[in-house]
Amino acid sequence: MNASVLTRSIVIGTAGHIDHGKSALVRALTGTDPDRLKEEKARGITIDLGFAHLADGDLNLAFVDVPGHERFVRNMLAGAGGMDAVLLVVAADESVMPQTREHFAICRLLDVSSGAIVLTKSDLVDRDTLELATLEVRELVAGSFLEHAPLIAVSSRTGEGLAALKVVLRDLASTARPRNASGSTRLPVDRVFTLKGFGTVVTGTLISGTLREGQTLDLLPRRLRATVRGLQVHGHQRASAEAGQRTAVNLAGIDLADIERGDTLCAPSAFEPTKRLDVEIQLLPSARPMRHGARVRFHQGTTEAIGRIALSGRTTDGGSRTLVELRPGESAHARLRLEHPAVVTRGDRFILRAYSPPITIGGGTILDPEPPRGGIRTAVGRARFHRLGPAAALEDAVMTFVEERGFHGLPRQAILSRAGMPPDESARAIDRLEASGRVAVVGDLLVSRALLNGAADDLLAALKAHHAADPLSEGMHREEARERLMPRAPAAVFDAVVEPLGARGRISLRERLSLAGHSVSLSADELRVKDELIRLFLDAGLAPPDQGTARGAVGGDARVVDRILALLTRQRTLVKVDTLLFHAERLEALKADLRKLKSTGAAVRLDVGAFKKRYGVTRKFAIPLLEYLDRERVTRRVGESRVLI
Repeated sequence: MNASVLTRSIVIGTAGHIDHGKSALVRALTGTDPDRLKEEKARGITIDLGFAHLADGDLNLAFVDVPGHERFVRNMLAGAGGMDAVLLVVAADESVMPQTREHFAICRLLDVSSGAIVLTKSDLVDRDTLELATLEVRELVAGSFLEHAPLIAVSSRTGEGLAALKVVLRDLASTARPRNASGSTRLPVDRVFTLKGFGTVVTGTLISGTLREGQTLDLLPRRLRATVRGLQVHGHQRASAEAGQRTAVNLAGIDLADIERGDTLCAPSAFEPTKRLDVEIQLLPSARPMRHGARVRFHQGTTEAIGRIALSGRTTDGGSRTLVELRPGESAHARLRLEHPAVVTRGDRFILRAYSPPITIGGGTILDPEPPRGGIRTAVGRARFHRLGPAAALEDAVMTFVEERGFHGLPRQAILSRAGMPPDESARAIDRLEASGRVAVVGDLLVSRALLNGAADDLLAALKAHHAADPLSEGMHREEARERLMPRAPAAVFDAVVEPLGARGRISLRERLSLAGHSVSLSADELRVKDELIRLFLDAGLAPPDQGTARGAVGGDARVVDRILALLTRQRTLVKVDTLLFHAERLEALKADLRKLKSTGAAVRLDVGAFKKRYGVTRKFAIPLLEYLDRERVTRRVGESRVLI
């Protein structure tokens, strides 16, 4: 069939005990043997994931056939994350078996929402045995998403029931939850191989977003770049692929040795590998109690990693108590620390298996893939989990992330990787948060509006205290204020506090910040000292007194003299050159004289001796003045002399 007429795709996974006919069922439906490995064919069991496709009118059914043997459940988990629906396969002659229960528990933990039950090998049993198997399966799925699911008895050998099963599959396709094509591209890799003439090829179920030929992708957690050379979707050559489709991707720029199952292809900068996750976990009723600090096997998508669980509190007690042990059937908030990085986002479902023996013990939902460091077993830590719970609105979760970043702000991009929002939904959420006054958008950062408002109040109070403590100061230096109120915060965030205060007339915006209306207030004695200092430095010209001489010349309290000298320096009445203070008018007159000299057209070179002679100063003043003129680009040093610029 021409791929262009296919309008609907769905990924269906098989689940069930070993030798219950999963692969035979897929082969009977599609004509394709999902067992591709030599060992699988020799032993008659599925060891690794198998894949097959069935085109039915405008529908393409992609089957992921998973191993049933308990030793290969880890391979089953690699395929389960990409399922849209599941076929729970139970052999009529054996009925419900241990891996039937484990696979079904995994599907529930992964929040698979639709599927059907298939009783295989119906030709091998009589009616009574078939009815007994039906009762046992219905008892297993009672109260679950399969409670009212269709149940079809089939024989892969005779073909009985296959036509009815295909009708059910079409119904499943029409009701399956659509994948998010507008999200950021993410494809967990489940197979890697090479094809002669093509190079490296990977396969997987496209979880979100789209893929197209020529697209550049990140390969995480390896942090490599690859380019899509070609695509196949459900066995057909395509120029693009959408979320929910089984996809084979021919990659350029990646060698076979550079990639393996568990890696993730994703849009550049859309996701970040992480080894620390805040999660909500659900322990199966059949599991043993889980101790705080337990070592576990973490499975998400095609990723498997060893991790350690730190329990916070039960989800049902409002976070009032920390946990030492989680009992079977209970749920809890926890922090999971992985030995190897995973590529996940908020809302992803995962499975937990015991470290030894490796049996499925539970699963859960990721609440925060990049939590800040800090205690989770305190009252504050437990309360944070409840703000981030799966039922919490995404915008409330985003606000938690924003508030935790403080004045550093949360980059916009983090909403994609951390909150799991698609780009368009992220932009709308930011607009709503900004319009509601909860966040301020500062460049590429989101900052809590309440935090900025509090900083504005703190700045006004700090300026008031500064004026009271130092009436001669024109205000607090901007950098001093930033370091005092919000150390290490980006300058743009500080400006977001300062600029609105200036626009509202609350403060004066200069190099030094001051309350609006503030002016330097001098006493009669301070005014006398100021006038005498100005006259002293004007009269001294280019040979001013040092600070000690100036104190003696004007008399009075030395501390008052020092404060007035500092005031005159801030006001640029006096200019500091090296360790000396010059009156600004005398320096401007010096520069004007040299520019006039240059305008005569004569070639003028000034050495230290010529400068001393022309201006009647000693070497003590000539050297710092010449260096000052160099900085002011009036002169340029050439050897031991200067030329006028």
